[in-house]
Amino acid sequence: CWRETPGGTGIAAVELGRALAVRDDVDVIGVAGRHRGAATPGYEPTVAVRQLPIGGPLLVEASLRLGWPRIESASGPVDVQHATSIIPFASSAQLPLVVTVHDLAFLHHPQFFTARGRRVFARALDTVKRRATLVLCSSRATLDDCAANGFDSDRLRLVPLGVRVQTASKTQVAEARAKLSLPPEYLLFVGTLEPRKNLSRLLDAHRLLGAAVPPLVIAGAAGWGDEDLASQVAAADNVIFVGHVESHDLPALYAGATALCYPSLMEGFGLPVLEAMSQGTPVVTSIGTSTEEVAGGAAVLVDPLSVESIAEGIRDALSRRSELSQLGHERAKGATWEATASLVVRAYRDAVEMGAR
Repeated sequence: CWRETPGGTGIAAVELGRALAVRDDVDVIGVAGRHRGAATPGYEPTVAVRQLPIGGPLLVEASLRLGWPRIESASGPVDVQHATSIIPFASSAQLPLVVTVHDLAFLHHPQFFTARGRRVFARALDTVKRRATLVLCSSRATLDDCAANGFDSDRLRLVPLGVRVQTASKTQVAEARAKLSLPPEYLLFVGTLEPRKNLSRLLDAHRLLGAAVPPLVIAGAAGWGDEDLASQVAAADNVIFVGHVESHDLPALYAGATALCYPSLMEGFGLPVLEAMSQGTPVVTSIGTSTEEVAGGAAVLVDPLSVESIAEGIRDALSRRSELSQLGHERAKGATWEATASLVVRAYRDAVEMGAR
């Protein structure tokens, strides 16, 4: 991934690529937009990647509006195209297309997207409905959402994401704590700072709890759309903003946390939930979203619209640390990228048999 701070979609694509690369029943060629420089450390692709002649927003617009450049110009002949996000690159009309859709958040929360973003996603949605042979949904919530928004149900597949378990040692936890200047105990939020992550209410809930709970550590790249959030974080007591954390430090950051607080308003999946559980860290997350589905009964669920509910959920998690740690460990064991890759390869085979639309 060549973004300086990869989001969940980019991380999922890299991890799926790793799982596919070690299989002997599929040959994977990566195709990316034109870029310069090395991949982000920790998120290097493990498959050969070939570049299209253009990149960035220009590539998105050209793909959706002009049907150019086609991926075959970089990849050569292939059996199936897999777009790992809702925006597929252009390809031959005869090539079966598999598309991963993580969420349709732009339909339900347009206020969380720029005007250009809404236009691009709407055009991409129309393209996927028209062209995709199969659509892979990372949660049941997203699959149901796709079915309700005009996708053919027989072309939808449920393909949950996985987690790469990298158990952090006590030494690694101590080193990460020292590197980031963290206290012995802390609550943790991990994710891009954007409106749908609901950080404002989390900060209010943390302030409501006061000195009764550990400091809140916020780890993630600055996002967009909430100009007041940065000043709110800066003004908050007992809150530590560490910014983007390198991938090799993340397992230790999770492992050292007292609990992960992730009351997002909408997610396609919510990788931090599984990442925290894989380290035995208790999780507080939102009811009625895909993160409830991902948690699988192993987290404290809260109403993300209620500051009081979030605060009570944090109290609950702190009082049930041992129980939630064990439940989370068991939940994460069943979510592997190898299992995801098997479902994806099965979808590739089905798409080839079904043919292009």
